[in-house]
Amino acid sequence: MNPLHIAIAGCTGRMGRTLMQFAAADPAFQVVAATTVPQDPRIGQDAGPMAGLDPLGVLVATDVTAACDALIEFTLPAGCQHWAQWCAEHGVPLVSGTTGLDAAQQATLRQAAEKVPVVWAPNMSVGINLLLGLVAELAAKLEESWDIEICETHHRQKVDAPSGTARALLDAACAGRNRAAAEVGAYGRSGECGPRPRGQIGVHALRMGAIVGEHEVHFTSASESLTLRHRAFSRDTFAAGALRAARWLQQRPPGLYTMRDVLCA
Repeated sequence: MNPLHIAIAGCTGRMGRTLMQFAAADPAFQVVAATTVPQDPRIGQDAGPMAGLDPLGVLVATDVTAACDALIEFTLPAGCQHWAQWCAEHGVPLVSGTTGLDAAQQATLRQAAEKVPVVWAPNMSVGINLLLGLVAELAAKLEESWDIEICETHHRQKVDAPSGTARALLDAACAGRNRAAAEVGAYGRSGECGPRPRGQIGVHALRMGAIVGEHEVHFTSASESLTLRHRAFSRDTFAAGALRAARWLQQRPPGLYTMRDVLCA
């Protein structure tokens, strides 16, 4: 079987380097392009040593010139928008794990999915995607006398809050209760906020140290409490999920897919 040729956008970032390492260790994949932002001083260097690998013969660049079977990007919202447009123009399947997208950037992603298959997920791990299903199920079974609170913790360098995964967990809880996040979501509390309204779902973000990612969903009644927790010990789980998604996208029709689509196939 020929290896899947992949391009990695944001190759000098934390997730980009992890993706490089995983792809280089798996004969089912071959990195053919590695990109970064124009001001990066590592442009023109071999992408291998930059990721702690032997030379790959692939130079860090700002654009993709090699033919590829999929592009994987964990960048920033503007980068996600750029690469979604690029993939649509060049007919390349896209795997994106970028969070914090605004309405226009989300629209660009949907437009790209009309032309090429796209997997977008705020979290690529198997555990988180199973957690989303459990949260929706519990929210549906527990009446609104049970309070729901979502807490997420990430490293100090993370630029968006709450995390995309926390937002997905909120959406899952709202789907279970047939409510809209805009109606019941409360993003942190301060001052004289008053008693907790029935059905409100709190979302809280912590930023500290080098924590890869922790998410907790608390269901609490007047007499008992149930907590679901997921901890990512390294970025390896996200990289493995992204590569799995890139393989899954091959031969798929255009459309906007999730990691739950990938895992349930």
